Amino acid sequence: MARTVARSVAAPLLFLNLVMYFIVLGFASWCLNRYINGQTNHPSFGGNGATMFFLVFAILAAVLGIISKFMGGNHLRVWRNDSLAAAGSSAIVAWAVTALAFGLACKEINIGGWRGWRLRVLEGFVIVLGFTQLLYVLMLHAGWFSSRYGPGYRETEYGVGAPPGEKGAAAAGVPTTGV
Repeated sequence: MARTVARSVAAPLLFLNLVMYFIVLGFASWCLNRYINGQTNHPSFGGNGATMFFLVFAILAAVLGIISKFMGGNHLRVWRNDSLAAAGSSAIVAWAVTALAFGLACKEINIGGWRGWRLRVLEGFVIVLGFTQLLYVLMLHAGWFSSRYGPGYRETEYGVGAPPGEKGAAAAGVPTTGV
């Protein structure tokens, strides 16, 4: 099968997002550990009222993002309609939770106060991931517009043993009614 436009763009974007989600997971885990231990006066931490909520959603977004990248890697390997369903749905869920973390990062920045360098780096990564994950989701679903961009949901060749050219219930040997 020829390489498509969306596949060649989605592969590097998948790898970039995977690395960024691992970085977010590391920073958010460290910050949440400090927050739970009551060490908010640590020189590289700080925080404000939105910090706890932001950290929880950042960890959740990172875990869902990493899992969706594994599904996306499988989809990029086989590049078929059935793998698109798993990769696309997990990528949309990961983007939705990343968008929630994105909003909480913006709220934390808006509240202000002193925040350490680790929180600022985490906020920046979550904001960038909000956009790059959306771009990744759009690349996965580019097949909706044309088969030139990749597999789409409109292809009907789901029959296992049906010869090419025969479609519908008659190809599967199912009798139809004249109603």
